[in-house]
Amino acid sequence: MNSVREIGALERSAGPGRGADRLARRLGLASLGLGVAQLVAPYRVAQLAGVDRSVRAIMIIPALGLREIGHAAALLGVRRPGRWAWTRVAGDAMDLALLGRAVAHTCGLRRVRAAAVTAAVAGITVADLYTAIRAYREGERTVRDGAVHAVGAITINKSPAEVYRFWRDLENWPRFMYHLESVRVTGDRRSHWSAKAPGFGRMRRTVEWDAEIVEDTPERIITWRSLPDADVTNWGQVRFLPGPSGRGTEVRVELDYTAPGRAAGVAIARLFGEEPRQQLRDDLRRFKQVMETGDVVRSEGSPDGLSMRQQMKQRPARPVRADELVSV
Repeated sequence: MNSVREIGALERSAGPGRGADRLARRLGLASLGLGVAQLVAPYRVAQLAGVDRSVRAIMIIPALGLREIGHAAALLGVRRPGRWAWTRVAGDAMDLALLGRAVAHTCGLRRVRAAAVTAAVAGITVADLYTAIRAYREGERTVRDGAVHAVGAITINKSPAEVYRFWRDLENWPRFMYHLESVRVTGDRRSHWSAKAPGFGRMRRTVEWDAEIVEDTPERIITWRSLPDADVTNWGQVRFLPGPSGRGTEVRVELDYTAPGRAAGVAIARLFGEEPRQQLRDDLRRFKQVMETGDVVRSEGSPDGLSMRQQMKQRPARPVRADELVSV
């Protein structure tokens, strides 16, 4: 697929390791353990839950195990797992309904076991609900603080080695990243950045910061972050993966940053059509053009320059009129 595939652009925390995310990962480990147990030993799980005499329960437990493993994949496989805690809350509601039915239709020791498991699942539900609500509140707070998270991907018709070499030369970035004015390499892994903040004319200002590369695996991954006292606190990562059927390279980019002016900066960016989703989509398209053609491709109807004011002037292209032809 040779067009931008937008994975998402969400305004969330710019710093890793939020409390809700840590809790969500622990819940993911719990889901993994429970899911494996339900798949490997469904009858034993049924015994513990007091439903071992139910043929239907023995059939349902492996399916619940697959669901738990799905929860684990979501909670352990993403960088911001807190928002996925709601999937566990939904699963808990299903489990409580099934266990409530078991308590009502069993007796003796089996009913005691089912009641005990029901109480345990209720406690887990409280933990899941707390994690989900905390993740939501943290997300709301970081939106107000102007923190932004954006993710995107595109397929380039070049080898991973070529794409990596171009990206690793940081001074190439202003060629396709509209808001960057310049990147100057100051050391083996350090650089000085200058960028345009959102706005038009005198409202637009320049922000600067120093950054360092913290992970560099040739042809696979580059991770960078801003240094202390930056005008824009940011973190980014790009991965280079073999394209579909081994053709080309899939470039996956993830960015975290605090918008200049924080919440007001986010509002101004959206006002001028420069919100994270649009920025990343356009930057990746330009990157693809530069890699495959050597420059940003423009039609007769495209404006000169990359400023938003110029972009708003674009119009449908038209054939050249006869009176515009210049004889050679």
